[in-house]
Amino acid sequence: MRPAETESLPGTVGADPTIDVRVDGTEHRLTVDPRRTLLDLLREQIGDYSAKKGCDHGQCGACTVLLDGRRVLSCLTLALTCDGTDVTTAAGLAEKGELHPLQQSFVDNDAFQCGYCTPGQICSAAGLLAEFENGAPSHVTASVADTPQWTDEEIAERMSGNLCRCGAYAGIVAAIREAGEKR
Repeated sequence: MRPAETESLPGTVGADPTIDVRVDGTEHRLTVDPRRTLLDLLREQIGDYSAKKGCDHGQCGACTVLLDGRRVLSCLTLALTCDGTDVTTAAGLAEKGELHPLQQSFVDNDAFQCGYCTPGQICSAAGLLAEFENGAPSHVTASVADTPQWTDEEIAERMSGNLCRCGAYAGIVAAIREAGEKR
């Protein structure tokens, strides 16, 4: 292929772009392949293994992180779109050596078995708590004008994108309910 033809192909011209991203409070300036996902950026470039690579197709939720406070599937998020954002992993929720209340509630309620899905579950639950605080309805909220209630149905619906193959759902719902009621 001649150079002139190469230059017309997206992603083949010039150097890879550079982004600035803050992960768990630490600033990073990184050159990224435009095809790289946030999950691969975290694990392969930053060395943060909190988010897990489960299905790598956005179906299991193991890779869930908070992007500017909102939960996202990092395996489906292009790293390039994260320029100037704040990424929080489950490891970043703890402060000053103290577990985040959700993390403590997961421990107290035996809400994990193998633990592989736990970081994604905890990030998703943190996003869920913010949604509740903002009064955001879910699919099972009776009316969009109503304030969501702390029911198992609401929690299960909002956590439906996170799968636990070990079957710790009862403990997970209890942990989220307990953490939410303490807020």
